[in-house]
Parts: sequence; structure tokens; C-alpha cells
Amino acid sequence: QLQASGGGLVQVGGSLRLSCAASGRTFSGYAMGWFRQAPGKEREFVAGINRSGDRVYYAEPVKGRFTISRDNAKNTVYLQMKSLKPEDTAVYYCAAAPPWAAGNRGTSFYDSWGQGTQVTVSS
Repeated sequence: QLQASGGGLVQVGGSLRLSCAASGRTFSGYAMGWFRQAPGKEREFVAGINRSGDRVYYAEPVKGRFTISRDNAKNTVYLQMKSLKPEDTAVYYCAAAPPWAAGNRGTSFYDSWGQGTQVTVSS
């Protein structure tokens, strides 16, 4: 089970840190990813991280602004978001995937999803 939190309302240029806590599974055995879905749009890949946390992957629109990390001792994956833009407004989801799928951008590779947390960036 994955539980995402940390969303909210922020002004353009602001920052937020999302967290996703895992329970009921061996967290360190899974690759993790963050996705987002804006109204009327498909769910899209934002960032991914491998089991150990030493390999990370980003979608082009967030490179240089977002940072994914994980703490396997706390069973938690994070998404630090900076320099937020209105186009970052979406529901953000965390997801778990088999280790061989680390960084994969397709939603079908992820077999467990959190409930989503809303991020709204106001201009």
C-alpha cells in the first residue's frame, strides 16, 4: 500500500515536497516512480528511481526543477519540486514497479499506486 502526501496550493516559483510512504511490502525491492495527471489529460511520468536510489530518471519538463529520492529505512520516496509553474498543476501519484522497470515511463509497468495528492500552482 502506498500513501502519498504533501500536496497543496503554492504560488508560481514556489516549492513543495511530496512524500510517499509504503507499507505491506519490501520497499527496497521495488523501483518507484512519480506520475501526474492534469484535468482532461493522460497520466504522465514525472520521475523514477531504482531500488538503491543511485539511479534517477526525469521527464524533460521537470528536469532541473524536481528531485526524486528515497529512504529505504523509512520506506518512503520523495519528490522535491522547485520553481513550480502553473503547468505543474495536477494530481500526483506515486507508484511501485519491479526493479527491472526502473525509470520506465509507461503506467502499465507499475503494479501498485498511491491515492494521489493534489498540487495546484497559482499564477
